Amino acid sequence: MSDISLIQILLANVAVFAGACLQGVAGYGIGTLSAPLMFLVSPLFLPGSLILNAVLLTVMMLFRNRASLSFREVRFAIGGDAVGTVLAGLTLMVLSTKGFELIFGGLILFAVLLSVAGLRPQLSPRTSLVAGAASGYMGTITAVGGPPIALIYQNEQGPLVRANMSAFFLFASCASVLALLLSGHIGALEMKLFVVTFPGVLTGFLLSGKLVHRVPFGALRPLILGIAAVAGTAALVRGLVT
Repeated sequence: MSDISLIQILLANVAVFAGACLQGVAGYGIGTLSAPLMFLVSPLFLPGSLILNAVLLTVMMLFRNRASLSFREVRFAIGGDAVGTVLAGLTLMVLSTKGFELIFGGLILFAVLLSVAGLRPQLSPRTSLVAGAASGYMGTITAVGGPPIALIYQNEQGPLVRANMSAFFLFASCASVLALLLSGHIGALEMKLFVVTFPGVLTGFLLSGKLVHRVPFGALRPLILGIAAVAGTAALVRGLVT
């Protein structure tokens, strides 16, 4: 890990701590908040190490919220995710470093637009399928797969949201890991970066249990989207000028 300094590791832990805490409270957020911040720390953290962390985070969240799980509603999103993940894996096989930065920035900004567009689709098999496909594609490439799924669950109750989104993200994260392995984007470096950043995820998850009924997600939303927009723009500029 000669390309990563101790300061960068500490900053990455702060980023995943904040994202894991947010996801524990709202049902999603580790991708939307942590991925842009980690990209600014070093693109080497993405997408592999963050998605590996997301697998363990969603396991812990699903166990915590298992009583509210409704698999019948989430199965269509899982089917869509499988399609989106395959397409993302094929995309990653042909992307250069510059191409990754460009598509990363573009998809981050698209996620921000989805979040602020005011769309309010109803939860149904069709919308779940489409949202799952979009989430799988975006999540595999950028580790930000939350906004499409969040759109269809925005009118549902908190415990159901956290349980169903945890079940979806567990499948999605595992599928993304497989796609990244097959496309050569997870290796020894990504595993090491995962190990040194997991303490931040675990600490954030534990803290979220104390904050879940105290912190209004809506108050944090503008800050999260602002950070994502800045990082997405930075990735586009970096891809265009290098």
